[in-house]
Amino acid sequence: MSTTTRSTSAFASANPHALAVILEASETRRIIAATDIFDLAGTKLWARNQPVSAELQRKLLDRKLREPLEACLVAEDGVTPASLAAALAERVESDACLAPLLRPQASTLLREVTHLHLHPVAQLLLSAAQAARPESFDHAVAAMALTGALMARHGGQAPEIRVAMIAGLLHDLGEMYIAPEFGEAEADRELDALAYRQLVVHPHVGLLLVAQLTNYPGAVARAVAEHHERLDGSGYPHRLTGDRISVLGRLVAVADAALAALRGPDAALQRASVALRAVPGEFDLAWVGHLTRAAGDEPALMPVMEPADIRARRAALGEVLQAAEDNVALLGVGERSPALRAALELASFLVARLRVGWNESGLWHPQAASGADAAEVEAVEDELYFRLRGIQRAVLMRAGELPAEEAATLAALCDSLPMGRMG
Repeated sequence: MSTTTRSTSAFASANPHALAVILEASETRRIIAATDIFDLAGTKLWARNQPVSAELQRKLLDRKLREPLEACLVAEDGVTPASLAAALAERVESDACLAPLLRPQASTLLREVTHLHLHPVAQLLLSAAQAARPESFDHAVAAMALTGALMARHGGQAPEIRVAMIAGLLHDLGEMYIAPEFGEAEADRELDALAYRQLVVHPHVGLLLVAQLTNYPGAVARAVAEHHERLDGSGYPHRLTGDRISVLGRLVAVADAALAALRGPDAALQRASVALRAVPGEFDLAWVGHLTRAAGDEPALMPVMEPADIRARRAALGEVLQAAEDNVALLGVGERSPALRAALELASFLVARLRVGWNESGLWHPQAASGADAAEVEAVEDELYFRLRGIQRAVLMRAGELPAEEAATLAALCDSLPMGRMG
């Protein structure tokens, strides 16, 4: 696979968001031009060995480049296998939530990380993220650790563990190419449908990065593209199902979803296990099972709410699901534009998937909020409420711009869905 491409590449022009991260990183890291940088007309814009500065941003404005900018720069004092090993060791030592998965595999992970191939483009972007977006770099290290640990626990050999670790490390590189306020860490509560459209392109951008600008195996590029897909077709960007998602893509999807569930003050491996099982059929149980078994060895969760409050919240959730189902059915009657019809069909599918989760969780049982399972019931409620907000955004995104009357029709459906987790 070619490490660089000509002007037909998706990276023929410098992406302003990625460039901004690289420039910010250049304030504390030595990032230089590895080669002379030319535009398509042959004009030399930047000399080899010249450090990156804000002047480069001005020269690149609206220019088509002979070679992608990412292939022309190098971080001389950036991320190395040794520094990745140090970051991994710190994660293993300090991450209490992931400890049941990481610590038993620590020696394997620390051995294999030193053998990871860091392609110069990946090394540049990881180095820029470490300096300018440390939370993104930390997430990449955590994903690298978790994918490697799950693969090792699954019986994978050294080559498989290394590929899994690289896929985890690189899975969110595409986020560098969108505005930082649209990143995944902000997606849980703060992104509206318009902003959400920015976020959902990042798996595809990551695919292009890995496939066009590096020489990593095609399986890595594919896993990066698939890490938000779900086996039941409820994921994005392509709503792939079943065997259309690769084994490595399924692994990275589980790791990324587990890490998302571990954000917040009430983080616990058991909650990640609940999130991965809340809607049956989303994730590959071969990978989920390793995490769930590790969570089962941890102390039981304690509920935050009183049983009566959990039951009241459960009843409210049941009413929300029923209202959403009724509204989808009602709004689907009559002549609708193709865009609205597609949005309503997506809503129907996603709400039905949550109904499956509700039915299989036993939340409907009168005694579900009592006894030893109360904390898990509470965690399932949290997750299903969270998913409802995701349905709202996905449906609005699928609909796009609608005429005023149809927009009001869709708003009636969205009004039946909560805007986030309900307390």
